Amino acid sequence: MPDALELLRTRRSSRVIDLKAPGPSAQDLDTILTIAARVPDHGKLAPWRFIVLEGEGRARAGAAIAAVFAARNPQAEAKRIEEEHGRFLRAPVVVAVVSRAAPHVKIPEWEQVMSSAACCQNMLLAAAALGYGATWISEWPATDADARAALGLDAHERITGFVYLGSVDQALEDRPRPALPDIVTRF
Repeated sequence: MPDALELLRTRRSSRVIDLKAPGPSAQDLDTILTIAARVPDHGKLAPWRFIVLEGEGRARAGAAIAAVFAARNPQAEAKRIEEEHGRFLRAPVVVAVVSRAAPHVKIPEWEQVMSSAACCQNMLLAAAALGYGATWISEWPATDADARAALGLDAHERITGFVYLGSVDQALEDRPRPALPDIVTRF
């Protein structure tokens, strides 16, 4: 297992097209999800939940999304609709992180949404620590009410992101990062 600071310093998102089988084992996925849930959560609300898409479930979820897309885009070419069918087949495992943020007497909704975003980040870190590639993306199904409903979300729930998980063959190249003087001010 990598040193924690080295992991944090070098963690990098994989490209979804580079994620291959095998995905996380059942035990590794449980570890990833357990770590994902260890985030700041004021009020102990657990204002998030996870939908795991794996095996044939990825194809069923893709079919549901494709049906929404086809209904919205009746002129779409068959190839484009087929791409939607395969949306969740791009990686062995996809986890939808769902925000259940709701009005609360003490905890602002924005804090609850940020807690669900922290789940995504923890998932990326846990996957990297276990040697898997991972990327966090949203794309149109995250912002479309009918697509969210097709994936089983309630009307008040939102998708914080889809975390795609799998194995990678090549080392990830780092991208330029901002210089601290460009992003840090002191008051």
